[in-house]
Amino acid sequence: MKKESVAMLLAGGQGSRLYALTQNVAKPAVPFGGKYRIIDFPLSNCVNSGVDTVGVLTQYQPLELNVYLGNGEPWDLDRANGGLHSLAPYTLAGEQGSWYKGTANAIYQNIGFIDQYDPEYVFVLSGDNISKMDYREMLKVHKANNAAATISVLTVTMDEAKRFGIMNVRDDDSIYEFEEKPAQPKSNLASMGVYCFTWSKLRKYLIEDEADPTSSNDFGKNIIPNMLNAGETMMVYRFDGYWKDVGTINSLWDANMDILDPNGDLSVFDKEWPLWARNPIRPPHTIREHAKVQHSFISSGCDIDGDVFNSIISDSVTIGAGATVKCSVLMPGVTVAPGAVVEYAILAEEVTIGAGAHIGSEQVYDDPNKKVAVIGKGISIAPGAVVEAGAMIYPEKKGGDK
Repeated sequence: MKKESVAMLLAGGQGSRLYALTQNVAKPAVPFGGKYRIIDFPLSNCVNSGVDTVGVLTQYQPLELNVYLGNGEPWDLDRANGGLHSLAPYTLAGEQGSWYKGTANAIYQNIGFIDQYDPEYVFVLSGDNISKMDYREMLKVHKANNAAATISVLTVTMDEAKRFGIMNVRDDDSIYEFEEKPAQPKSNLASMGVYCFTWSKLRKYLIEDEADPTSSNDFGKNIIPNMLNAGETMMVYRFDGYWKDVGTINSLWDANMDILDPNGDLSVFDKEWPLWARNPIRPPHTIREHAKVQHSFISSGCDIDGDVFNSIISDSVTIGAGATVKCSVLMPGVTVAPGAVVEYAILAEEVTIGAGAHIGSEQVYDDPNKKVAVIGKGISIAPGAVVEAGAMIYPEKKGGDK
């Protein structure tokens, strides 16, 4: 069962800054781009990079995510040797159970899973960002330098660097210092939270970290600094492709708009780097006689009788006659009744907008401070109602599914 590399995908985050969208679902399971979910991007990166053994570490609101993942078949990860495995926190006999205490503890709790594949290398990945990344290129850098750890970094402006974990490096790109959100950054190499480790090295530091009662059990706060202090060889991998942390409403909206550009770095039309997903079986979409659709994605099962401009329309959406949807993201099963207007908004699954209602308002498209209105899953907006720009309407909180 030996594998050269195994990927561990951290997918247990609550995504609290997405507010109404993650009230009852884990952030990696949030719909994206009309026919995908956020977790499809790191999973597709793994498959396209030749990594066929992936552990998905779940925790917060895992039900919908686990149902979506299933046996891994949509990503060609339904394998007898390797494949996709959902890994929840567990308790051994005689022990008191606990949730994953931090990113490092999450990997520590799954040392047994990794050991059964006896890998040379382990990728630790985030399940809640949008990217197109070939992990083989990162592994080349790691191998060439016989590194204990290689950390993928993006070049940002010096002003932006204050908001990131920053890697300070020597001329050969070896890391000599890590600074978390420095007030006066020394470099602009921002950590993406994508790591490649030599497993024998990482295993040792995970065990030592777990034995330290003062540790936060976190890669950025503990594992990386401890490896640096011990003099381990640590390298950066300079990534120059598409990567976006969709941790806020505006960044999620921006990334959805990015996918509309067929020539952009996030293009889903790249035959050399297909994006795999579990898609529902729906009939073809219908565009009615008087409807207008411009620069938008329309997914299967949709019935469009209104006007759609610069928007992402997921499967099974109905847009009534005389309705207008502009610069918005409509998740599966949304209904926009005749005469309603939706602009600069994100509507979660199964939302109903009543006739003549107005959601959001006109914004400056590239304004980083735009106010995107958000309607949570299953909410019904009354006919004629007005929801202001930036408003947030929450669904009812479900209990018992942590």
